[in-house]
Amino acid sequence: MQVFERILGIILPVFIIIAIGYGYARLRRDSIKTDMNAVNRITMDVLAPILIFTGLAAKDFDLSHNALLILAGLLICLGSGLLAWLIARLLHYDARSFVPTMMYSNSGNMGLPLAVLAFGASGLSPAVALFVAGSLVYFSIGLKIVSSGREGQRTSIWRLLFSPMMMAMGLGILGAVVQVPLPPALFQALKILGDASIPIMLFALGVRMIDVSFSSWQIGVVGALVCPLTGLAIAWLLDGVLPLTGDQRAQMYLFAALPPAVYCFMVAEQYKQEPDKVASMVFIGNLAALGFVPLGLWIGFGK
Repeated sequence: MQVFERILGIILPVFIIIAIGYGYARLRRDSIKTDMNAVNRITMDVLAPILIFTGLAAKDFDLSHNALLILAGLLICLGSGLLAWLIARLLHYDARSFVPTMMYSNSGNMGLPLAVLAFGASGLSPAVALFVAGSLVYFSIGLKIVSSGREGQRTSIWRLLFSPMMMAMGLGILGAVVQVPLPPALFQALKILGDASIPIMLFALGVRMIDVSFSSWQIGVVGALVCPLTGLAIAWLLDGVLPLTGDQRAQMYLFAALPPAVYCFMVAEQYKQEPDKVASMVFIGNLAALGFVPLGLWIGFGK
């Protein structure tokens, strides 16, 4: 019961911010959509990349110690994407909307604080490793899927490699390897900027919820189930293969049980790739996390 209350304490503020965004959008109507375009661009090009960079550049992040967890995170995301592709074909969903959203879990603004609550301060570094693994898959393969099949919008491999998110990951990993600390004032300033991306993304999701139709709620329910269930299935397979420690194993299952990331909606909005359906998957998925996150922790601590 105490674990559930802690999870509720993290998830409830998420829905409060989404509700505020929704209420503001209802008040302002169409004018808010134009205003949010610039906000979304700043979030994707500046704030979110800084969030990833500061997570990697933090002095308590140990790249070598978390190498196996990074591998596990990569395989969970790739395996979930493959299973999601099969489900999308079966249910006749657009794979560009469904598959990337199932690949990228909410391992940043939900996974990081949950890991600290479940494992203490020592749980932050492994959670960052898993967050980076998921981001690496999404901002390479995931974005390639989202942008595929569009005239004039195909994303080349070079554009992906030099995107703000990939560059932030590259610089962050380099900083983790060479272990050269940033000046405290600079790091704190960057951290404040990066942390600002989380409430902004949630607020933007609330704005988009005014356009969600009944049909979008149907795909939202499917996505809310597929994302954690495919992740947990792949984690179960890896559990018998990778020599993880007890805490690493529990972190892997927590990561696998997380819902779709809010950032998926931001990308869908940018590419005009059924953002209403992606918003529904993210919203309902985060609500379903009240059940799936405790399940992931229970399995993770079960052995």
